[in-house]
Amino acid sequence: MAGLVNNLLILILVLQNICSGFRSSLSVFKRYKDATRSLSSECFGSTRPVISFGLSDFALDIRMPGVTPKQSDTYLCMSVPLPVDDEAYVVDFKPHASMDTVHHMLLFGCNEPSSNENYWDCDEGICKDKSNILYAWARNAPPTRLPKGVGFRVGGETGSKFFVLQVHYGDISAFRDKHKDCSGVTLHLTHQKQPLIAGMYLMMSVNTVIPPGEKVVDADIACHYKRFPMHLFAYRVHTHRLGKVVSGYRVRNGQWTLIGRQSPQVPQAFYPVEHPVDVSYDDILAARCVFSGEGRTTETHIGGTANDEMCNFYIMYYMEAKHAVSYTTCTQNANPEMFRNIPQEANIPIPVKPDMLKMAHGHHEETKDTDKSSLQLSKGEEEEILDQNFHIEEAMEWPGLDLKLGQVSGLALDPENNLVVFHRGDHVWDENSFDSKFVYQQRGLGPIEQNTILVLNPSNAKLLRSTGKNLFYLPHGLSIDKDGNYWVTDVALHQVFKLGADAKEPLLILGVALQPGSDNSHFCQPTDVAVDPVTGSVYISDGYCNSRIIQFSPNGLYVMQWGEESSSGKAGPGQFRIPHSLALIPELSQLCVADRENGRIQCFRLETGEFVREIKHRSFGRELFAVSYAPGGLLFAVNGMPYPGESEPVQGFVMNFSTGEIIDTFIPLRKSFEMPHDIVASEDKTVFVGDVHARTVWKFASTEKMEHRSVKKAGIEVQEIKASETVVEARLKNNPEPTDPLKKQEKHHLVRQASTGVSFVLITTLLIIPVVVLLAILVFIRWRKTAVYGADGEHKLDSNSGRILGRLRGKGGGGLNLGNFFASHKGYSRKGFDRLSTEGSDQEKDEDDGTDSEEEYSAPPPPQALSSS
Repeated sequence: MAGLVNNLLILILVLQNICSGFRSSLSVFKRYKDATRSLSSECFGSTRPVISFGLSDFALDIRMPGVTPKQSDTYLCMSVPLPVDDEAYVVDFKPHASMDTVHHMLLFGCNEPSSNENYWDCDEGICKDKSNILYAWARNAPPTRLPKGVGFRVGGETGSKFFVLQVHYGDISAFRDKHKDCSGVTLHLTHQKQPLIAGMYLMMSVNTVIPPGEKVVDADIACHYKRFPMHLFAYRVHTHRLGKVVSGYRVRNGQWTLIGRQSPQVPQAFYPVEHPVDVSYDDILAARCVFSGEGRTTETHIGGTANDEMCNFYIMYYMEAKHAVSYTTCTQNANPEMFRNIPQEANIPIPVKPDMLKMAHGHHEETKDTDKSSLQLSKGEEEEILDQNFHIEEAMEWPGLDLKLGQVSGLALDPENNLVVFHRGDHVWDENSFDSKFVYQQRGLGPIEQNTILVLNPSNAKLLRSTGKNLFYLPHGLSIDKDGNYWVTDVALHQVFKLGADAKEPLLILGVALQPGSDNSHFCQPTDVAVDPVTGSVYISDGYCNSRIIQFSPNGLYVMQWGEESSSGKAGPGQFRIPHSLALIPELSQLCVADRENGRIQCFRLETGEFVREIKHRSFGRELFAVSYAPGGLLFAVNGMPYPGESEPVQGFVMNFSTGEIIDTFIPLRKSFEMPHDIVASEDKTVFVGDVHARTVWKFASTEKMEHRSVKKAGIEVQEIKASETVVEARLKNNPEPTDPLKKQEKHHLVRQASTGVSFVLITTLLIIPVVVLLAILVFIRWRKTAVYGADGEHKLDSNSGRILGRLRGKGGGGLNLGNFFASHKGYSRKGFDRLSTEGSDQEKDEDDGTDSEEEYSAPPPPQALSSS
């Protein structure tokens, strides 16, 4: 028996030694745990700092180890070693912080941190060697993903070996309860070589003084560029309270080309460079910050506290790998005379809403009366922000197919997150509904006698309450404001209504009943409404026979309008062919429009109606019906049925709002989309789609939630490996999906049908094979021992085991330091930079044109006829 135990021990050690030769994520993470210090048990996520995404990708969770700052304007630092020795690339950053507690976060890369403590005061420094900024965050800014093929290079012979997180706690009133803070960021890294290397170019003024009461003070920065070409893809501006506008330019042969211009009082995210800018040898990079000293009684200097100021213009760029420089700064003004020719726009302040101005800073004096509803991310959002591998599928338990509904035209979520459905009861929109002048022809039917507005429990579709009977003829769009009021449109009445949640009569009516028109007091088949939660301004898309967006005041007064009908050729910015659905993005003060017959999304600035961007993809097809935005950076949309001979299927889309990139598509598993007409997404990324032809409401949820249910059903337990409070969790992510929509759908069906079975078979096989091999070897050794050594064999083998075991065991500062930079310049009162937030940019455009499409009713009309819905 003793011999059998020894044999088993030796074989286990042999197998262990063989397995250790394979390069795996698990072995990398095992090395990582030895260098990881124990973290506070109060920190969510800090007990599993490394997560595998397969063979080449992994995530690294970097969190403050449960700290409680003692005074305002405290800068605390902590370090984490890179968990791999060879070269890797950071391609994604996901913040975990709230502006209630954190003023800003900066992530640096370096080879030797200034301290080996769990955390330390950044006054001691950040890195002993040169440090590079890799990421920064502030003001609940959304996360970012770099453009495809671009990454920050770390590890290897030249890359950083450590990450250092700096957190600035501006106002510590949030810590009155003595809780521990675990703010930080999760990095997505890959071993796949990136052809383009990302970097940061920082332009900053260090000597600006703002006299008290001075109306206009300029801070100018300019440097000659003396390196290999770089390509700019995003910019970010930063000042404190006195900044009015910051602008950055490339100057070449006397010509000024705008990189970016923004108010520093709106979310200080990295915004995409609207027109790509390249910078070559001997170009000049120039920036101007415009301040006002009004309201101050003393001089204001550059510094890191709330009462100081800053003038920073950040540029994200990429370069070819062989020439890449990861970080550069510009702190001087090489040619003051040149600023006489700066474009006039650089001197014009950008107006900001008062409520947004309140929310601009995290210091106590600026947050007393802050309304946190507009920019504050929910608690769930802090822990689960934009996932580029995000995927949703139909929630099979949702009884949406059993609801007795008319044509479903509108969906919305109320302040309690209940689903609100707007439907047409026994009325339908068909070829007999309107004459050639858009006058409704079925008035004799009277208004819809059923309740047209239904409030449903989002979990089980149970009816909670209903309203809206005898008010509408042909319902269309639905929106709900922050106070719970319903805003609806009726295409037959050509009107827009504001209703209280339980009111029987409208609180406000816009438009003239049954009279189509195109002036300030008439609509023509209006489609949707959006209400700004900050200002209360009302935006109406009008509509099927007008091509405009109209803004009204909260009490219904006309303010302005923009838009025009697109011509038969390519549709330009601000041109519409049925503006069909609206989505408000309050974080960025933008309104996005589903330009239905042009098959695209157009986004505009709320204050001015100025065109910002277009999102258009070939897979949209000719029609894009509806669009919805979820806080945290996801945009959802649904398209229309393809024309005969066309291949783009009707489906839903999930997009990264920052880049416009499609990161997922989805279709129902039960039944099929016929004409998905409206879509709404909740903060937890649950999605509802209403279909006007199928008379159905579908629910879609994250597959991550579904996978947890599937695991339980299959009887498989998820185990974690714990060591020194560090948990190594290996999770297999889906491979990138094919771009062809039809192939993608086929793949989705196959994965849904086979994933559970394949996972179980794979796990079982991997467990059984080593056991079978081990038993076979044991049997062979036992036979050989008996045949060769006879009765003495057990003793001979036992005497050799010690030597075998022994053999197995035998195998087995220079550069710019950003944390200290300000200390060397007069006026800087803290080390480190002030807050910064990031929003990636990789905007894709598809120039494929959209054309006419079929009507909302089934029979397709002649090509020249516009469709209705």
